[in-house]
Amino acid sequence: MACTSQEAQAIKTVEKKGTYPVAEYTKKNKLDNYATAVFAGGCFWCTEAAFERIKGVVDVISGYSGGDESYPEYGQVGAGETGHAEAIYIYYDSSIIDYETLLEVFFVAHDPTTLNYQGPDYGEEYRSAIFYKTREEKALIDKVIKRTNEGPLYPNPIVTQVQPYKEFWVAEAYHQNYYELHPDQGYVVRVSRPKVLKVKKQFPYLIKKKYK
Repeated sequence: MACTSQEAQAIKTVEKKGTYPVAEYTKKNKLDNYATAVFAGGCFWCTEAAFERIKGVVDVISGYSGGDESYPEYGQVGAGETGHAEAIYIYYDSSIIDYETLLEVFFVAHDPTTLNYQGPDYGEEYRSAIFYKTREEKALIDKVIKRTNEGPLYPNPIVTQVQPYKEFWVAEAYHQNYYELHPDQGYVVRVSRPKVLKVKKQFPYLIKKKYK
């Protein structure tokens, strides 16, 4: 059963070997009553780990979104054959954290000013993107992008793609919770960890106690 505590451990009960629609994950883990957000910010190992540390976030799942291919596989996505981006699906308790705050974290957790790449990762699958579900979300996205562009965080303009949500495909099981399961893996140490630390430094008041 889904945990309601803001200090909850990530659920991570993915058992299927291939990809599948996120609705199946939601139902299996009884997450229907939580608000959701869908972001893409480069490698999903990095963004998943960053958001798992945020108060009010109940679960984060890595997957693919933004394209038209059904049941995409990692190799296909990486080869640019599907139009999908590596993305994360966030379940959050809206009584603890709101969508606008999640957007603020998103724009720190990766570099939204680089088109179709993040650090060493190049390709459309690593694009910065937000997939909105409502007009209210779209309005908040526009608001936060405008505010971030006018602020001191980045010298270059944001190029984040903003588009209506279509579908989210849960990635292969070995991608889930990768940061926590492989803390000494080279990419995690060199690329993922600095991004997670950046979020922790920028938002100390949002970090769950167990991650401080």
